[in-house]
Amino acid sequence: MTGMTTTTLSDGRELMYFDDAGSTTPRTAELTTDHRGLPPRGEPGEIRFDALTGEWVAVAAHRQTRTHLPPADQCPICPTTDSNASEIPASDYDVVVFENRFPSLGPALGPVPADPGWGTKGPAYGRCEVVSFTPEHTGSFSGLTRERSRTVIEAWAQRTAALSAMAGIKQVFPFENRGADIGVTLHHPHGQIYAYPYVTPRAGVLGAAARRYYDAKDGSETLTGSLLRAEREDGSRMVAEGTHFSAYVPFAARWPLEIHLVPHRHVPDLAALDGEEKDELAEVYLDLLKRVDALYPTPTPYISAWHQAPLDDVLRPAGYLHLQLTSPRRAADKLKYLAGSEAAMGAFINDTTPESVAERLRSVSVPASTEPSAVAAAPEGASA
Repeated sequence: MTGMTTTTLSDGRELMYFDDAGSTTPRTAELTTDHRGLPPRGEPGEIRFDALTGEWVAVAAHRQTRTHLPPADQCPICPTTDSNASEIPASDYDVVVFENRFPSLGPALGPVPADPGWGTKGPAYGRCEVVSFTPEHTGSFSGLTRERSRTVIEAWAQRTAALSAMAGIKQVFPFENRGADIGVTLHHPHGQIYAYPYVTPRAGVLGAAARRYYDAKDGSETLTGSLLRAEREDGSRMVAEGTHFSAYVPFAARWPLEIHLVPHRHVPDLAALDGEEKDELAEVYLDLLKRVDALYPTPTPYISAWHQAPLDDVLRPAGYLHLQLTSPRRAADKLKYLAGSEAAMGAFINDTTPESVAERLRSVSVPASTEPSAVAAAPEGASA
């Protein structure tokens, strides 16, 4: 079982150590005390209502001064040393989650203003957390051991449950921005979790489509589940299939590189997965990331986005946990930029075919594991 120890940083932010199963790393107060004497936390930024679209926009001007690509000896999420008192007081750790020092949302909690219109604004309630996957400053998630991947998944699940229970939270979003081309501000392998006080625009669109399908089927079937079944039966876009999870390039992929990783069982979020599902996810997710990195001579930039059912009475019953992994990389030396059609109109034009991308992902050579595999690449053209 993954162990968890909670402590508080000197400005009052919460920090949690998640230890690999069987770890004997001591977590005493002496080893986890933050001695930096940070100033008190500021008030939240604000959210403003865009009456033209009906969407909320967060305004977080205080983030202009946040840390940007520091050298390794000044990394804020490496373990603390005598010369670098970082955000993580311990001299070593496995996985750490802590409240972001420069949050887009929070630290205060509460609801968004009711009946908004033009000119409506309010505090940017919510919570933003950082998830450090490893004490090592270099590397990436794909280089983690299966055991460490499992610890990260347990951290995601625990935080999803805890954040979902907080006042005013409507959506919990774990994600990873990987690579300078995506816009990361820290080289150290890490992800984030946002807990929003509203359902985000993208989640609203997906949730509404899922609810329409769910209602049309009288609650007997989900949209994501039906798409997974269709992709497995077709087989041409499948990337990997396991006992509990399968990965595929979607029929109408928007990005040059886009893969969906979906559990076979209808669950709303990571917190609802059982132990066997988490065990397999730790393996299949690593396999997927290794395939993505094997496509080109250099590491592939990506956004790894966990879509979880919103905490909304209408949308949640039809919500279905799944990962959407996307990359703007369309060739070894080319990126796709969102220009007029995509950025202004939201009308995507893909420069690759989903079938060819899936075939490449199936055929790439990934580093062999010394552990027995429960997940296999789907054979080209195979159907379930």
